[in-house]
Amino acid sequence: MKNSRTAYVLLGGLSIQSNLSGYELHQAIKENFGSFWGESYGQIYPTLKRLVAEGLIEAAGSATAGKKRRQTYALTEAGRVCLREWLALPFQNDPPRNEFMLKLFFGRQAAPGVALAHVRELERRNRQMLATLEGIDKMARASGSHDPNLPYWMLTLGLGLALTRAAIAWGESALAELAAMDVDAGEPLKTSEAEPSS
Repeated sequence: MKNSRTAYVLLGGLSIQSNLSGYELHQAIKENFGSFWGESYGQIYPTLKRLVAEGLIEAAGSATAGKKRRQTYALTEAGRVCLREWLALPFQNDPPRNEFMLKLFFGRQAAPGVALAHVRELERRNRQMLATLEGIDKMARASGSHDPNLPYWMLTLGLGLALTRAAIAWGESALAELAAMDVDAGEPLKTSEAEPSS
């Protein structure tokens, strides 16, 4: 499992709450840190099987969801040790694959107004994300929870808020700059001297 960050995400999830199914782990990932990490069902289920085979998690029973029965899992002591060892390693952030930034980079090749429209859409999404994160922050502070994980969750949330606010500030500046560029591009060319009459 050394090269599978999916495995460590699942170990981490089960360290916080035990007896979760693959479906419940996917939902927990999406709800708790989906803004900065994602895992698909296609990644989760094979990894759960490998973690069981390696003794890092164990089948804990089953849960009923609708008409389906789902296998649930719990972290073993070996899994807890494995997670702790991974958490101590230097972190590695892979270069992001960001289609917005790629399209903006090649923006000069697009029709007039395209880059401006993309930045407006990014601004809309960032403002929506900010509202979501601020709502989570407000609920967390009002909950009075004494969960020992909470300070770490709040630090993560704080970075998300700071990055989103910075992205919104950048977007406002970029919109003004792109609008000015589009105006300049639409103006007729000016000559410094009057053309000679024929």
